[in-house]
Parts: sequence; structure tokens; C-alpha cells
Amino acid sequence: MFVDRAEITIESGKGGNGAVTFRRDPYVPDGGPDGGDGGNGGSVIFVADRNLRTLMDLKYKRKYKAENGQPGMKRNKFGKKGQDLYIKVPVGTMIIDKETGHLMKDLTVDGDSVVAAKGGRGGKGNVHYKSSIRQAPNFAEAGGPAKVRDVILELKLIADVGLLGFPNVGKSTLLSVSTNSKPKIAGYHFTTIDPNLGVVYLYDTSFVMADIAGIIEGASQGAGLGFKFLKHIERTKVLIHVIDVAGSEGRDPIEDYKKINAELVAFDPRLAEKPQIVAANKADLVTDEDKLTEFMGFMEKEGREVYLISAATKQGIDELLAAALRKIETYVEPEEEPMTMFDFEADEHEEDYKLITGYVDEDGVYVLEGKQLMKIFNSTNFTDNGSIRYLYRYIEKNGGIKLLKELGLKDGDTVRIEDFEFEYTDD
Repeated sequence: MFVDRAEITIESGKGGNGAVTFRRDPYVPDGGPDGGDGGNGGSVIFVADRNLRTLMDLKYKRKYKAENGQPGMKRNKFGKKGQDLYIKVPVGTMIIDKETGHLMKDLTVDGDSVVAAKGGRGGKGNVHYKSSIRQAPNFAEAGGPAKVRDVILELKLIADVGLLGFPNVGKSTLLSVSTNSKPKIAGYHFTTIDPNLGVVYLYDTSFVMADIAGIIEGASQGAGLGFKFLKHIERTKVLIHVIDVAGSEGRDPIEDYKKINAELVAFDPRLAEKPQIVAANKADLVTDEDKLTEFMGFMEKEGREVYLISAATKQGIDELLAAALRKIETYVEPEEEPMTMFDFEADEHEEDYKLITGYVDEDGVYVLEGKQLMKIFNSTNFTDNGSIRYLYRYIEKNGGIKLLKELGLKDGDTVRIEDFEFEYTDD
């Protein structure tokens, strides 16, 4: 089953807490703090793998979590780093942050990778908090929090040539006789419901050809398998427009050509600007020479390069493939409006990280919040006066007390940080 879109939740590992330990060796009085740092949490990393063709596995498993970092240990020993989680995806997968809609990375080359959720930093052990006035710090830093993110994975196949045309015009047969691919071939519409790729070997070189589901009128609005086809030809360099020139199903080849190109323009005008070769298929079944002459004259006016072929008998296939190769070799990638990229630097160094905010709840309790505040709060040892003073000084230094006073804080009022409440004393 071919799946080209998935939405998953990823979570990095939490950083390990720093250790609160003291040296207790014989004959070493007042050994002092020796708590080691916690290990960094594992990151979630997407990697492009050319051996994968679909996002099917990611469609049904929705949550992925990296390993947490281990806490620090005594004797200044660091905690073990959490193991990174590598998620393999097909080449051509775009990683998109769901919240912002910004592109994190377009993995277009085998082995490309992106760290989509960085692990939390390990907390510092109490050895870092020793000073001339704090000889025995009884607190350490908590590990950094895990990062949870919803991401959209969207696969767009990477092929040099895309086969374009109505259902049952012979695209799958053309792919099978031109490449090593073995697509399903049958005499009914929408035989191809999943993309097929094959490699064409020609003149000591090669290129990739894609046969995706045929499109019908209204495909640009989602009719039939329209979206599933159209988005996969966005990366192609050359289009081969396969047309049943014999009109074997009672359709008019010229009208088919007009309708398909109208759908390209409606979906994305840039698709209609791609180099397009017309493969007039089933030429061996033509019975109305006047109709064929009319078709060729129309194509000449359109400025299209036309090749009379029969995929069933391999008539004209080599000439068609040679023409495609020439266009690939002279193809110039057009300038496109780039997709807005995700700002990793801002994500890692958030400007509001140290910002303290506050409000008064419905019970008249003064509440303080802040990302860095929460980290220090979780590091606080409430049985140790030095640790509590460290927390208070941080709040005061970063404007927390001033903010609450502006909200009306007075001596004896209750202040809450997370689930911890205390009485404020203005002295």
C-alpha cells in the first residue's frame, strides 16, 4: 500500500537531572559537593532512505519518543546521554512543523537528515553551585524538558520523467517496456492506483521514470485520483503526455490533450510550463488517417514534439526515450518561490525563555509562570534555605516580584508556582 502523507507526534528525551551528592571518602573531612551533570536527552532525527517507497509505517504508528538522559551521579560522574531516535523516511519526504506550517527539511537525497526535536540538556550537578559563601549547595539543576512536536510528513516522488495522461491510455505498458519496472497492467480504468517508478537505461546513462495514477477532468479539484497524481509530478523535469491517438475508447485525442493540460494549469501553472513530449500511443490501431493528420497538425500548432508509438509492440519507444533524455540534459530548474523555512535557531534559543509572566486567578492567588522559571523551580530543594534563596533571587532579578506588585501583590498574599503555594512577606 502506497501512503504519501502522515501526521505524527514526536518527543525528544528529557535531560537528566544534576546530582546532589557530597564526597564522603575516609580521611577527607568536609569533602564538598561532587554531584555530576545529567546526560542530555536523545533527539528525534529523520533520515532519508532510498530503500523506502512509502510512509505506510508512519501512518499507523503515531507517536515516537527518544530516550531520556540519565541523572548525574556522585564523584562528578555524568549521566548517560539518551539514545537518539532515527526515523527513516523515503527520499522526497518533506518534514513540516504542523503548528507553524513551515518546512523543516526537504529530504531529497539519500542520507539527508534533520534533527526535528532536540533532546533536553542535562542539568548541572551541585558541584557547579559551590562558591565562597555557599560551601555545601544542597541543590542541583533539573534536566531540560523534552520537546514535543506534531509534524506532517509529505512524500513527493523524485523522478526525471513523469508519464501524463488519461486512464487506460497505455502509461503502465510504456513504463514496463522502457524500464525494469513491473506495474500492474489491465484493460480497465485506474489499474494504477499507486505510483510506479522505473529506471530507463539509454546510451550509457539512465534516468528515472514515474507512472502515477491517470487523471480525469476535475482532477485539480480532487476528482478521481487527481491530487494523488498531480502533486507527484511537481518534481519531474520532463513530462511525457501519453495519448490514445487511435481513440480506442471513443474519446477525441485532441480534446484529451486539452483537458489534461487544463488540469495542470488549474492545479499549478508551473506544471504546464514543464517540457512536454507527446507520445501518440496505439498508433498501430489507427483506422482513420484523416483524424491522425488532424491531430498531428494541431500538435504542430501547439509547438509539441510528437512521437507515434505503440507501447504494446515497442514501436517508436527508443526514439521517444532519446527525446526525453535530450530534454533532461538541457533542463534548467526554474526559479520557484521558496517555502517558508522553520526557524531552528529561534526554536532552540527562544527569546521568551527567561521571561516571567504572572496573573491573578479567580481565587485571588498570584500566579507566576515562565519556561526558565519552571526549570529552576523543579531544581529547588525546599528543605534547603540556600536553594530557596536561589529561586527567589532568580524571580526578583527577572522582574517577577515587580510584576506581581504591579498586579497588587501585598504582604501576606499567596503566590503560586505550579502546584506550590507560599505566603509573600515584604521585608
